[in-house]
Amino acid sequence: MRRIFNIYRRAYSGLPRGVWLLALVMLVNRGGSMVLFFITLYLTQEMAYSVAAAGQLVSLYGLGSLAGAFLGGWLSDRWGAKWVQIASLALSGIGFIILAYLTTPLQIGAMLFLVALVGEALRPANSTAVARHCPPEQRARGFGLNRLAVNLGVTVGPALGGFLATIDYHYLFWVDGVTCIAAAILLAYFFHGEDDRVDAPHPDVKKATRSPWRDRPFLVLLLLLMSCGLVFNQLFNTWPVYLRETYQLLENRIGLLMAMNAFLVVLIEMPLLHRLEGAHPLRMITLGAIFLFGGFAILPLGTGIGYIAFTVVIWTIGEMLVFPIVASLIANRAADHNRGQYMGMFTFAFALAFVIGPLLGTWIYDHVGANMLWYSCGGLGLLATLGFLGLKPFYRTQ
Repeated sequence: MRRIFNIYRRAYSGLPRGVWLLALVMLVNRGGSMVLFFITLYLTQEMAYSVAAAGQLVSLYGLGSLAGAFLGGWLSDRWGAKWVQIASLALSGIGFIILAYLTTPLQIGAMLFLVALVGEALRPANSTAVARHCPPEQRARGFGLNRLAVNLGVTVGPALGGFLATIDYHYLFWVDGVTCIAAAILLAYFFHGEDDRVDAPHPDVKKATRSPWRDRPFLVLLLLLMSCGLVFNQLFNTWPVYLRETYQLLENRIGLLMAMNAFLVVLIEMPLLHRLEGAHPLRMITLGAIFLFGGFAILPLGTGIGYIAFTVVIWTIGEMLVFPIVASLIANRAADHNRGQYMGMFTFAFALAFVIGPLLGTWIYDHVGANMLWYSCGGLGLLATLGFLGLKPFYRTQ
């Protein structure tokens, strides 16, 4: 028992105070996140829109998130990540509250786009702030701690949202909005007086520093990450449908499997990242890709809820190896004055995958077959693994 305690103590020790405070802000923010989990039900059940009309409105949120990823990264390099986070949280909080009282498709669609535009700017700004507060060798753990806070928050928000929805859907918008504003206030309080704007570099230094748009190994890495995002996105789309139709699992069993993923991330990720500090990041990302893609590819090869739980463990290990380590890798590759742009493009890649993923996954599922969808994940994973291995010489170890 003492040995286990020491493993966790070492995994969490040594991280800067600012990283802990940023994680606390994300916990407050994500603990109130519930509108997006129930927006389709709200539009169809409460507002009496058709499923197709609701899907079109929700797709506007996806478009707004793409623009927000670029905007958040660009503004972080000019205003400072702190102010972008505060503005994003405060404005999106106000937007959620207003959204509760809009009735026409035009009003709802426009507000969903605007909420996504300002709300998704938080991600690259928050990543930039985490990288700023962490030394390079600790950044994987810094991003892991942030992911832990997000996972803890997401386990609370949807559960509370489901309860509130049975009373009055308006409560969801108010709780989501108020917690966003509360997170903004906490951020302003914790980092009061801190100026995290980066002075513009000397022209000669700026000329010698790589631009993310001209950094070919980085652009290839983004393409490979998009493939990871396309597969991981199936967790929220075709995966639950497959479990319901093929394994006849009820929603409560599917929810437990999703909760198992979050539990494993909270339990294992930080000690795992601490143990892997010093390893070549591309080697770990490649290994993670094998687990991530493989966990979905083997779905048709077994039966029973025990086997599905096994696949959840497999792709969860992949998730823990890929996402925090690749965020650290990109943050270390960027310079101080353009890190926001790098993190913005990183966020954009995943946002684009979450727009394309549902369309592509459901099309393959309906027109080619569920098993072929999962085998395709395996084929895509093989290509991604080879791609990650090919990038290894272009990235430094730290």
